[in-house]
Amino acid sequence: MSDSQATQMQGTTAWKTRLTTPVRLLLRTEAGSAAVLVTAIVVAMIWANVADGSYENFWHTDLSIHLGDMGVSLTLREWVNSGLMTLFFLVVGLEARREFDLGDLRDRRRFILPAAAGIAGMILPVSIFLAINHGGPGAGGWGVAMSTDTALALGLLALVGRRVPDQARLFLVTVSVVDDLIALLVIAVAYTDEIKIMPLAIAIVLYLGTFVLARLQVRSGYAYVPLGIAIWGAMLASGIDPVVSGLALGLAAAAYTPARGDLEQASDLFRLFREQPTPELARGLRVGVVNSFSWNDRLQRTYQGWSSYLIVPLFGLANAGIAIDASFLRRAVTSPVTIGVFVAYVCGKPIAITGISWLITKLSGRRVQPGAGWASVLGTGTIAGIGFTVSFLIANLAFEGPALAEAKLGVLAAAVAAAVLTWAEFRITFMLPKAKRAVALLGDADQLTDLIPEVDEERDHVRGPAEASVTIVEYGDFQCPYCGRAEPIVRELFTDADLRFVWRNLPLTDVHPQARLAAEAAEAAGIQGKFWEMHDLLLTHQDNLRITDLLTYARQIALDEEQFHDDMMRSTAAERISDDLESADLSGVSGTPTFFINGQRHYGAYDVDTLKEAIRLARVRAKIASRRR
Repeated sequence: MSDSQATQMQGTTAWKTRLTTPVRLLLRTEAGSAAVLVTAIVVAMIWANVADGSYENFWHTDLSIHLGDMGVSLTLREWVNSGLMTLFFLVVGLEARREFDLGDLRDRRRFILPAAAGIAGMILPVSIFLAINHGGPGAGGWGVAMSTDTALALGLLALVGRRVPDQARLFLVTVSVVDDLIALLVIAVAYTDEIKIMPLAIAIVLYLGTFVLARLQVRSGYAYVPLGIAIWGAMLASGIDPVVSGLALGLAAAAYTPARGDLEQASDLFRLFREQPTPELARGLRVGVVNSFSWNDRLQRTYQGWSSYLIVPLFGLANAGIAIDASFLRRAVTSPVTIGVFVAYVCGKPIAITGISWLITKLSGRRVQPGAGWASVLGTGTIAGIGFTVSFLIANLAFEGPALAEAKLGVLAAAVAAAVLTWAEFRITFMLPKAKRAVALLGDADQLTDLIPEVDEERDHVRGPAEASVTIVEYGDFQCPYCGRAEPIVRELFTDADLRFVWRNLPLTDVHPQARLAAEAAEAAGIQGKFWEMHDLLLTHQDNLRITDLLTYARQIALDEEQFHDDMMRSTAAERISDDLESADLSGVSGTPTFFINGQRHYGAYDVDTLKEAIRLARVRAKIASRRR
C-alpha cells in the first residue's frame, strides 16, 4: 500500500474531538492538564519557601477596577479565587448539564447511585473531621474536608491507572458533579458572613433573564456576556462567593447534537455564498454554522482549554504555597486540623463512596448498580480523596494564619496518599485472571442503547453471522468521501468471524446530490438479493453515480435491468430509505459515517486499531452479559 493510500484510509468521524460519551473530552483535557497543575503546585511551594515573604506579598497585592462611582477592589488571590475560578465552575456546570442531556445520565435512574455516593462521600469525611476537631478552634473549617477536586483527581487517575476503563472515570465525574454542587451551596450558606438580599435578588432576576433570551432564541454571545458579568458582580455584592454563578450558568446551557435540519440550512447558506461570495453572505454562513451547535458545546470549546491549562494551574500557584520549616511540621503533624483533613479524605471518601454504592445495589436487588465494576468503584473512592480547588477556597474562608497552612498541608498530603492508594488498588486488580479482571473493572450493568430501532435481521441489510457477539451498524452515504475512506477499513474488520455488519442509509442530499439516487439503486438491488454487491460497487465508484452509471453496475452484477429500473421508480426503495432517515434522527445521527457498536454510538477515530479496540471491549462486555444471564 502506498503512503497516499494509507493516508486516505485514516479518517475520523464528525465527533473526532470527543471520545465515547460527551464527557470524554473533559477526561482527556483534565488528564493532559494534570502535569501543568502539579507543576504549578510545586512552583508555589518552592516560591513560598525560597523567596522570603514575596509569595504572600505578591498575592495580597490589590487590584481595583472602577467605572464612575462603581468599582471592585480585590487582591490578586481573590481575583483568581472568585473571578477566574467562576469560569472553571462554568465548565463544571456545562459538563454536568451535558451528561444529563446526552450522556449516561439521560437515564435518570443512573443518577441515583452516584448522587448518593457523592452525598455520602461528603457526609462521612465531614463527620470524621468534626469528630477529630470536636470542641476545638478548627471545627469551623469542616467544609475543607468534603470536596473532591475533579480536575486533579481525573488527571492523577490517568497517570496512576493508565489502563483504567473509562467507566471508572465517568463514575468519578458523576460523583464529583454532585460533590461540586453541594460544596458551592455550602460556600454560599455556611461560609458567607452576611447575605445582602437586594444584590442577591438582582442576580436571580438577571439569571432568569438568560432563560428569557434563550427562549427568544437569541444566540449572539454579545447579549449574554454583559448578563454574566452583571450576575457575577451582583453575587459578589451580595456577600456570596460569585463562583456559584459560574456553576448556575453552566447548568442552564442545554446540550444537544446538531440537528440535521440546521446542518442542511448551513449547506444552503454555503451554496449562496459560493454563488455570490460577499462579506454579508460570509457572515451569515459563519453565524449559521456556529448556531447549529448548542450553547453548551460552544461554551465548552471556548473555555475548557483555558480552564484546564491556565485557570486551575493559576489557582494552584496562588494558593498552594506553604512556608514549611521544622517547627511548622512538628506542629502540623499533631494538629487536629491537619489530621482531620487527611483522615477524612484518605479514609472517609473511599469508605463512603464504595459502601453506599454496595448498599444501594444490595437493597435494590441490583436494579440500581454502578456503571463500572467494583474495583473501579473502589478506585474512584480512593482517588476522590484528592481535594484541592474547593477545599482551598473554603480553607481561605474558614481559616487564617497557621491554621490555614495546616489545612492546606492536610489537603496536599491527602492528595499524595490518595494517588498512592489508587495506584496500589489498580495494580492489584490488574494481577487478577483476565475474566475476573474484566468484571472487576467493567462491571456487569446493562449498557444504554443509543441505536433506535435495534437491528432486525428481517429488515436490515446484514453481513456476517446472526449469532455474532458484536454488531457494527454504519449510517452511510454512498457519495460521502469519508464513507469511501472508511470502506477498506470496514472490509478489513470482516476477517473477524464473530462480527456482523449492518448498513443503514443516510443520504446527505444537501451536499451530495446523487446520494439519494445511489441509495435507491442499492435498495433496488437488494430486492433482487444483491444489495451488498451494489453497495461495494457504489462505494468504489463514488464519482460516477449518474443513472447511466447505476444501470451499468446493475448489468455488472447480473441484475434484471428492467426490474431494477422499475424498483427504483417505485416507492418501496424510497420508503426503506425514509425508515433509515427516521432511525438516524431517533439515534441522534446527523453526519456520515456514524458507527454503532452493539447499540452504542462510537465517537472518535475510525481507523483499524481504534475500531478493533472498540470491538474488543464490546466483545468483553457481551461475554460478561452472557455469563450473567
